[in-house]
Amino acid sequence: MRVYTTSFLLFILRLASAAPTPAPFFGINLAVGQSSDSAPVLVPQTDITSQLVRPALFARAVYCSSPVIKRWACGEPCKALGNNIQILAAGGDDKRVPNFFVAYDKEQDTVVVAHQGTEPKNFLSDLNDLNIDQVRANTTVLPNAGADVRMHDGFLETQERTSDLVLSTVQSALKSTGSKKVLVVGHSLGAAIASIDGMMLKMKLDPRIAVTTTVFGLPRVGNKAWADLVDRTLGASFTHVTNQDDPVPRVPPQFLNFQHPSNEIHITSVDHSGKTATAELCPGQENRECARGNSFLASSITNHRGPYFANISMANKFCPL
Repeated sequence: MRVYTTSFLLFILRLASAAPTPAPFFGINLAVGQSSDSAPVLVPQTDITSQLVRPALFARAVYCSSPVIKRWACGEPCKALGNNIQILAAGGDDKRVPNFFVAYDKEQDTVVVAHQGTEPKNFLSDLNDLNIDQVRANTTVLPNAGADVRMHDGFLETQERTSDLVLSTVQSALKSTGSKKVLVVGHSLGAAIASIDGMMLKMKLDPRIAVTTTVFGLPRVGNKAWADLVDRTLGASFTHVTNQDDPVPRVPPQFLNFQHPSNEIHITSVDHSGKTATAELCPGQENRECARGNSFLASSITNHRGPYFANISMANKFCPL
C-alpha cells in the first residue's frame, strides 16, 4: 500500500520551487565512484545473512530508550543480538540528539556505534525543518575533506553533537578490548549520522582498524565530492541499503547538488512473512536501476520502516521499551 503524507507533498513542492580503487564488495566490482546504468547483481541469501542481518538488528535496537539500552533489557531487539553486548556509552534526547550507543559485541569482537533515526512518518517534514543548505565539511571532524566537499548542514550539525563522545569511547574500547574492528550503523537520519561517523573514525583511528559502515534508508548527505570522498575513504566497507519504494534515499534531490556514494544494495521485494528479501548490488553511484529510478509518485513511507532482512523493521513502534 502506498502511503502519502501532507508534509511529504509540501516538501517536494518546496524543493521544486527551490532552486585508490577499493576491493570489490561481495567479490563484485561495483564501479565505485562512477555513475552507472549497469545491471544490478543478485545478492546471495548467504551474504545477506552473514553481512547484513546483524547490522540491521543493531540499527533496530538503537530505537529503544537509552535507559533500557544501558541495561541491555530492551526486549526482543536486544534478545535477537544475544547477551554478549557490553554497552559503553548511550544517550540522546530523541530531539536535537537522536538516541545513540557505543557497545562492544563480544560475539563478533567488534566495537559497534549505532544511531537512531527519526520516526519514519515524520522524517520528510523533519528534513524540511533541518537546515538543508550545503556547507563545507568540518575538517576537525573530517580532516581529509577538501574544500570542494559540501555537506547537508543539518546532518553535519547533528553528527557534531555526539562526535567527540563517540570517538573517545571507540578509542578507549579498542584499547581495552584489543579489538581491531568497528561497525557503524544507523537508519534514516541515523544513517546520515552514521555515514559521517564512519568517515570520521576511518580518518582518525589507526589505519589497521577495520571500519565497516552499514546503513539503512540513507538520505543524501552531501555533494558529488562528498560521495567520491566516501568511495575513496571507505570503499567496499561502506554499504547503504535501500528498500523498494522508500522515498527517503531520493532526498535531498540531485538537482540541489546532492549525490549518494557507491555500494547501494537495493531490496526489490520482500515475501509476505517479511523474512526473506530479494536484494541486488547496484554498480556505481546513483544507479538508475535501483532507488534512483523510483518515482516519487509511487513512494511508500512504509518501505522506509522495513522490513529489510529477516523481518527487521526500524521505528519507535518496533522497540517500544
